Amino acid sequence: MPYMSLRSGKELQANPPRRRHWLRWVLGGLLAVVVVLVAAAVAVIKLQPSQPPLVLPSSAAAAPTGQLDGPRQVATGSVAGFRVRESFLGVGNDVTGRTGDVTGTAVVSNGRVASATFRVSLYAITVNGKARQPQLVQSLEVAAHPVATVTLAGPVMLPATFSSGATITRMAAGTLTLNGITRPVTVTLSARRDGTAIEAAGSLPVTFADFDIKEPSGYGALGSLAGNGTAEFLLILAPTAAS
Repeated sequence: MPYMSLRSGKELQANPPRRRHWLRWVLGGLLAVVVVLVAAAVAVIKLQPSQPPLVLPSSAAAAPTGQLDGPRQVATGSVAGFRVRESFLGVGNDVTGRTGDVTGTAVVSNGRVASATFRVSLYAITVNGKARQPQLVQSLEVAAHPVATVTLAGPVMLPATFSSGATITRMAAGTLTLNGITRPVTVTLSARRDGTAIEAAGSLPVTFADFDIKEPSGYGALGSLAGNGTAEFLLILAPTAAS
């Protein structure tokens, strides 16, 4: 009688073919779900609307007119906000915040900006064009410190051509107060006259650790938010009406 190798019933039950097939189908399905979720998350990062930097309009609406010297205040049309890099699985995009709730004053005297202070309401910032984000409010400690303030540290000289409509670019020393902490900053700005107003646009770098700002929750192990960002502004400075 030919020799036959027979497996016991217990051995057959240890690795039943149907169960192995079922496990492969489950693992394959889970892997497919993970791939789809990752692809969807990466697509969301790529397609998330990132607003362009705040810069001067392409041209002034009107030729310079009126007196340059004198006190000025932030007028309608002014915007401020921030830009921070986020990433998910190596795919990056800019998170941008914007608000028109900006106030402040500046004084122009004898061919220079003698002083300037501007305040931004953090409560009013919207992120990527959406409603105010609770994570942002929590990270910035908005309840305790609802306003960010930028103050010019010294005068900024204006060339004679500025009065007639030339655009200037300057690096200016200032201070930023954020989350109840004040730090020195360097502001890069461009400015020009537009009718009776002065338009000024620019930015300043912000390192979050300097202001004890914590990363918002919700990024998890696969995503991250940069530890620094850029504050941006476009200011319309109108002559202060005589009282």
